[in-house]
Amino acid sequence: MKVITLSHGSGGEETQKLIESVFLKHLSNEILAKMEDASVVNFEGQLAFTTDSFVVSPYRFKGGDIGKLAVAGTVNDLAVMGARPKYMSCSFILEEGFPVEELELILGSMASELQRAGMKLITADTKVVPRGSADGIFINASGIGEVICPGISAHNLKEGDVILVSGSVGDHGACILAEREGMNFDTELQSDCAQLWDLVEEVLREGVKPSAMRDPTRGGLAAVLNEWAKQSGVEIEVEEENLPVKSEVQGLCELLGFEPTHLANEGMIVFAVKEGDAERLLEILRSHPKGRSAQIIGRVVSRERSRVVLKTPYGTKRLMEPPSGELLPRIC
Repeated sequence: MKVITLSHGSGGEETQKLIESVFLKHLSNEILAKMEDASVVNFEGQLAFTTDSFVVSPYRFKGGDIGKLAVAGTVNDLAVMGARPKYMSCSFILEEGFPVEELELILGSMASELQRAGMKLITADTKVVPRGSADGIFINASGIGEVICPGISAHNLKEGDVILVSGSVGDHGACILAEREGMNFDTELQSDCAQLWDLVEEVLREGVKPSAMRDPTRGGLAAVLNEWAKQSGVEIEVEEENLPVKSEVQGLCELLGFEPTHLANEGMIVFAVKEGDAERLLEILRSHPKGRSAQIIGRVVSRERSRVVLKTPYGTKRLMEPPSGELLPRIC
């Protein structure tokens, strides 16, 4: 079996062979191996539930692939709600002719990320579509987590709250853009794709409870802050010179006319915390391998208007607009 054929999606012998020799080879556990129509698990307390689809192009990129992205994205969506990731489901849409060797590499990435997160894939599905009906592989994923820190919400921001980021801005979007356009710069720029529950867990363990957390994927930092401003009815002021942007990302944006704050991250979290917790949170983040570039970037300044203002190094101010139009499709 070298490539995916339409018979692998028929539900018959070939489908069973694909599941047993490829999918279960990498992803099996005591729950998934039962091969039931639905998995049964026990829970107590509040649950967080998320779903997303991953259609990134190219499906392999510097720093990861669509499999790593699917797990990390699901873990992070749960983590920013204060939920420990527990279980995951996936549906794989495979195009006829997709190489099985590539599929195994993707599943291997997923298995590694699931292990790091302490998460189990407990139910899955595979569909095969005719050649030309998809672009290699799409993955739909859902995740369930155990809420250990309830009450985190984009509606919680208050005047005086401080805004932090755990890493540099726009790395994933810049990486995907460069690879897609064949811009083979002589740099080490790669996607920041990573699951971040271990970082969030450390923050919560140290007694810091954020008002809000969000991973800035599509739409980037600008989209997150504008959503927070609208949902909480506040004005957020950001210090432009405090934004951690890598020189490679800045250079690419200047070349192509993009704003770094409009580009996606897949391994960074935006935090809003009470002013008294800001320096402590910054210390915790910078002591963690995934937060060494953390920075305080702004604060909530008033409730007069729902907007985000960018303060330049020259003392002038302008609105940080959310992205509009088709900025960069197929980013995640």
